[in-house]
Amino acid sequence: MIKIRNLTKYYKNIHALKGICLHVPEGELFAYLGPNGAGKTTTIRILTGLTQLSSGDAWLNGFHIHQHTLDAKRQCGLVPQSVNLDQELTVYENLDVHGRLFHMPSEKRKEKIHELLTYIDMEDRKDTPARQLSGGMKRRVMIARSLVHSPKVLFLDEPTVGLDAGIRRRIWALIKKIQQNGTTIFLTTHYIEEAEFLADRVAFLDEGKIVANDTPQKLMARLGEWAIDRIADNEMNTVYFETREAAGTYSPEQHESFTLRRVNLEDAFLSLTGKKVSGKAPGQKEKS
Repeated sequence: MIKIRNLTKYYKNIHALKGICLHVPEGELFAYLGPNGAGKTTTIRILTGLTQLSSGDAWLNGFHIHQHTLDAKRQCGLVPQSVNLDQELTVYENLDVHGRLFHMPSEKRKEKIHELLTYIDMEDRKDTPARQLSGGMKRRVMIARSLVHSPKVLFLDEPTVGLDAGIRRRIWALIKKIQQNGTTIFLTTHYIEEAEFLADRVAFLDEGKIVANDTPQKLMARLGEWAIDRIADNEMNTVYFETREAAGTYSPEQHESFTLRRVNLEDAFLSLTGKKVSGKAPGQKEKS
């Protein structure tokens, strides 16, 4: 559904993307993770036609993003980081304008909007101006708006940023529901637990390069199943173990406190990108 080959992007003297290669099959929920400035939003902007690539190729549902630009754009919906609803228009009007931009016939447009308002559980808010909605409601409307023209691919760029935990989980349920209906989803997020919960597959992007691409389970399994966070001399280091029994043999040093927990996807990211130095227990090999 999404194919990227040797994608490169320069901004003056900044090499933002360095030969990205990816394939996201139909129906997959793919998470694209990395720190600020890694190139996540740049990749999405290129794929959705908002930014020109410097070199390389990319296809959406078989349409080349340059050779068949309009056809490629019709394949995708986009939920950007910032809320960009028209604040003076109602919920219904925001969705209606989007359908008009895609030249949808009136009856089909009305039918689709009604379906989506039911889908996001906001039928009772259809005549409410966007400025009166909560942050979580605005995000749901933005997701619904991106689906009005029935795209094959949905790009979600930090879809739950700034939302509290309860609202985020409601958005997670909506995202999974969209995937279950057959839409391919390309997700970026700074909430790594979000990717761990939602994604079928994850790519770690660091300084414009993909450093890992696998399922969350396999990425975490590279380190082991259990982790001990050690705090000593105002520094925290992490040691990884294959089993809880092995972790139980750990002997803390004097003046050291520690916490035992399961390995998570953030551990895998920090280990692979070298953003965190792991500690080493006596007799325990560190993993990287």
